[in-house]
Amino acid sequence: MERPRQLIECGDFVLRRWRGQDDFAAAFTLIEESVDHLRPWELWATRHSETSTRGFLTRSASQWASGDVYNYAITQVDTLIGMCQSYRGAEPRGRRIGYWLHPAATGQGIATGATAAMVTEMFTLPEVDYLEITHDLANISSAAIPRRLGFTEVRHQQAMPPAAPAGVGIDVIWRLNRPAVITDAVRAGRPAPVVEDLRLRPGPR
Repeated sequence: MERPRQLIECGDFVLRRWRGQDDFAAAFTLIEESVDHLRPWELWATRHSETSTRGFLTRSASQWASGDVYNYAITQVDTLIGMCQSYRGAEPRGRRIGYWLHPAATGQGIATGATAAMVTEMFTLPEVDYLEITHDLANISSAAIPRRLGFTEVRHQQAMPPAAPAGVGIDVIWRLNRPAVITDAVRAGRPAPVVEDLRLRPGPR
């Protein structure tokens, strides 16, 4: 099984693979400073602790090795400002993408840019035919990123309980199929086109 790159440069910020427990202090601080921002939409944030952070970093290493989850820290000038990940979907040829930022890093196009970079990277993996982004129906602002990056809203479905505190328990599913230009490049052994070539143009976020 092929793996994505461990370091993805995105102009003024970088996506990098987590470094296990070496990242503990920085990861704990990032979550600690973001927890009030995350708690309405992320159930895991309600259980934030030193133990949960260490567990997350341990799982990140094993999940990367298995291909179940490719989890990246988003860094800017060597400071952690968020996380993004791609994890296996319900079908073998699909994966899902998730992301969040420190509240001080929002509104600068970083979430859109990081997601666009993840889209390009995941489509370099031969086994990935499509990507999905999911958010609660009540989280209207989350719809902006998949819409901006050319995803199509394909369905609504009942979320697995319990719902996030601010959610309504209905998931909105967005999908993007692998562009033919990437399929052709992968088959020919050429580098995948960059984000701009796919018209995945980051906008304000």
